[in-house]
Amino acid sequence: MSNNLIEFGRMFLSYLLVLVIIVAVCAVAITIGIRLRKAKNAKEEAENAEGSETEG
Repeated sequence: MSNNLIEFGRMFLSYLLVLVIIVAVCAVAITIGIRLRKAKNAKEEAENAEGSETEG
């Protein structure tokens, strides 16, 4: 009985650790994606503003 409970606890903590690692990797990926998208939007906005100044 005790061995089964200890084994269950060990496996539970193992899967919990895997879940935490997956969540951390996802959070980093989302943060990088948002940062890259904001940089691209700023670059496109600057190019559009530059293009409208030369036309006007």
